[in-house]
This record gives sequence, C-alpha cells and structure tokens, in this order.
Amino acid sequence: MSWDAWTVFALFWVIFVTTPGPNHLNCIRTGMGHGFRRGLWCVAAILLQATLFLALSAAGITALIAASPAAFTAAKLLGAGVLIWLGVRGWIMARRPIRAEETARGSIFWRAFMIATINPKSVAGYLAAFSQFVQPDVPIWTQMWVIFPTALSITAISYTSFTALGAGLGRAALGAVFNIWLRRAMAVCFILYGIALGSATAPAGGS
Repeated sequence: MSWDAWTVFALFWVIFVTTPGPNHLNCIRTGMGHGFRRGLWCVAAILLQATLFLALSAAGITALIAASPAAFTAAKLLGAGVLIWLGVRGWIMARRPIRAEETARGSIFWRAFMIATINPKSVAGYLAAFSQFVQPDVPIWTQMWVIFPTALSITAISYTSFTALGAGLGRAALGAVFNIWLRRAMAVCFILYGIALGSATAPAGGS
C-alpha cells in the first residue's frame, strides 16, 4: 500500500470509527456506570470484533453476507431486536444506581462484542474499506500488515476516548437527577439505532 493510499485509508477509518453509533453509546454508558478501567473491556471486545471482521473481509466473507438478502435481513432484524431490548431495559433500569461489582467483566465484554457484531455499519464499513482501498495486484495478506495495525490503533484510540468521556460523566453526575435523564437519553438512542438498523438496506460493494 502506497503512502497516499494509506493516508486515504487512515482518514476513512477515522471517520468510520468516530461516527456515532451503538458502539460509542455502549462505551459511554459503560464508562459512566462502571468506570474507565472496567469500561476498557468494551474497547477490548470491539477490537476483537474488528480483528475478526478484518480477517473475514480479507477472505471475502463480508461481501458474501452483504450480497445475500436473506442473511443480511436475518442479521439486521436480530440486531434491531437486541438494540431495542437494550434501550427498553436501559430506560427501566435508569433509576437504579449502578454498582460496579454487579456487572462482571465478562458480561461487559460479551455485550460489547454482541453490539459491535450485529451492527450493519460494520459490514458496510469493512466492505467499503476492502473494495476501495485494497490493491488487487498486491497479495491481500501482504497488505494486511499495514491495514491491521492502522485500523486497530485508530479503533482503540477512538473507543478508549469515548469510554473516558463516559467515565467523566459518571464521576460528575453519578446518583444525580441528571444522571437518570442522561441514562434514559442513551436508552432512547439505543431504541432509535435499533429502529434504524431494522430499516437498513444491504450495502453495495464498490468497484
């Protein structure tokens, strides 16, 4: 991958991982309720999902999923249901104080992994990255030595920042009325993301 191609790819990835979505919301909510260090389990889960999706994209699997209406529809409806359920549950639980010990690290990790995996934005983003930025005349796994560290580093920085933002909000408002309404606002966002996900169309591959 040339320097110019890498620069364009890096800028694309910055936009991809900083555009607000369910992952950002989950990192903020977890950081707010459980603190920065425990919230890093969300970041670890997203990095695992990113690694898997990068590998699957290199193998052409995400393109097959995007090209299959049945598979994409099933995935988006499942994802929409999960996000709406998380939103409804978040609204109901907003008045209850969160204690860090109540939620195990594994629970935080796997919930974040599930949210990251069911998001069609992931399929669309990875498909776009590999259809637009991968050079067809260069062996794919040779290019992965550049794409993997670039994508994962930017991803880690982005979601760590959102987790830190959530932790800061938690320290400022934990137990206050503002905290309840902030948690309810995030719950509504989960529901809206779920509705948007349910109406999403399959991404189109690039040239």
